[in-house]
Amino acid sequence: MAMIQLKNIEKIYNLGGEPVHALQSVSLEIAAGEYVAIMGSSGSGKSTLMHIIGCLDQPDNGTYKLDGQEVQSLSEDELADVRNKKIGFVFQQFNLLPRMDALENVTLPLIYAGLTPAKRTERAANMLRLVGLGERMGHRPSQLSGGQQQRVSIARALVNKPAVLLADEPTGALDSQTSEEIMALLAELHKEGTTIILVTHEPDIATFAHRLVKLKDGLITSDQIIRKPG
Repeated sequence: MAMIQLKNIEKIYNLGGEPVHALQSVSLEIAAGEYVAIMGSSGSGKSTLMHIIGCLDQPDNGTYKLDGQEVQSLSEDELADVRNKKIGFVFQQFNLLPRMDALENVTLPLIYAGLTPAKRTERAANMLRLVGLGERMGHRPSQLSGGQQQRVSIARALVNKPAVLLADEPTGALDSQTSEEIMALLAELHKEGTTIILVTHEPDIATFAHRLVKLKDGLITSDQIIRKPG
């Protein structure tokens, strides 16, 4: 069974009284363990698609199943639970809380998971070591470089062991060398079995994925394997 099943997804926005079709009959399946890049220019619909995959928005038409579960039938509380447990988010802006250190930022999603404080700290610390920040746990975001902040963001996204990691322009705020380091980290996480969906407008970043889906004007214009895993 596919991890993600989108069938005939449509999303329509009302702008100035005129309907704008952000997504038009989009159908897409992504299996567990895949590394997929979704690419398109501004206005192509890629961010709208990511929001629907991430359960941040609902389609106007069509069906979406995440790990076999039909998303449209879920309540707001159930959707929040899905976002916390099944999906990890990494954004262009790191979205870290400035007054909390790296360890505290990473433990945040675990508060809602019902773990004891000791278990939360243990798991968050292990995740920070995994992303190479074992020596920076007590540092606040202002004391970390951009690349280190993004690593904290990735650790936070993975700490609940989600089924899917959604990365929306994860290198957009980073220089080229740091971008390569972050993409190398995502490649390692994929090798360990993480399903990754990467949203980008940069061709060189998209080449890190194994499958490339291109969007234009709310339509999928191509879907191809660009390189084999391994």
